[in-house]
Amino acid sequence: MEMGAAKVWGEGGRWLVIALIQLANCAPQPRAVLRMFLLIWFKAGLQTSPPIVPLDREAQARPPDGDPSPGSQEQSYVGKRSNRVVRTLQNTPSLHSRHWGAPQQQEARQQRHEELSVTPTALGLQETVAESLHIVRPLLHLLSLGLWGQRSWTPWLLSGVVDVTSLSLLRDRKGLTRRERLELRRRTVLLLRYLLRSPFYDHFSEARILFLLQLLADHVPGGSLVARPLMDYLPTWQKIYFYNWG
Repeated sequence: MEMGAAKVWGEGGRWLVIALIQLANCAPQPRAVLRMFLLIWFKAGLQTSPPIVPLDREAQARPPDGDPSPGSQEQSYVGKRSNRVVRTLQNTPSLHSRHWGAPQQQEARQQRHEELSVTPTALGLQETVAESLHIVRPLLHLLSLGLWGQRSWTPWLLSGVVDVTSLSLLRDRKGLTRRERLELRRRTVLLLRYLLRSPFYDHFSEARILFLLQLLADHVPGGSLVARPLMDYLPTWQKIYFYNWG
């Protein structure tokens, strides 16, 4: 939609479509309001991405092995030199209930089932404020873009401050589940995307990235096969994929 609007109406039309999409996400029914509602009213806790764990279709298609009791857990042998885990013959299940995978796969499926049944960690006031900042950050960035323009440092700094503040408030929270810890790690890694967002990219990152790619193309055998296409497409990718702050 955005690319079509940019081709038909130019940059002004493109940003109008972006604004309408974000406003639609805040309208009476959509995403941002619902996320705040889930956080405050239903105590949904830290909201992970994706919010629903993808279905493991292979595990669902596999026939159930039954609920193993503590006395019937699969015994395995670990090789002394290879450290390979091998199922012992006397503990091999019957043919109709056998799963044709390594013993670790059964443990991984059980661990996955336990993760799905874990309730979200209850958040205190500080953590709720931090998660609320994370939810409203795209809207704050879009509003600041409308007030100060795309070339201003204010939207970039405002969004960065909100992100860092949210992560700082959540950093000392104890007792998070594995999925919640992975979500915090994902958000921390995504801070690197600020290096590829304007205006920081226009003033600092672009020249240095192109310089490194040029060195790779000129001095590494075969490097030009990768570096030169990246140099050609990087401005377009940055313009299309790194303006989105949602």
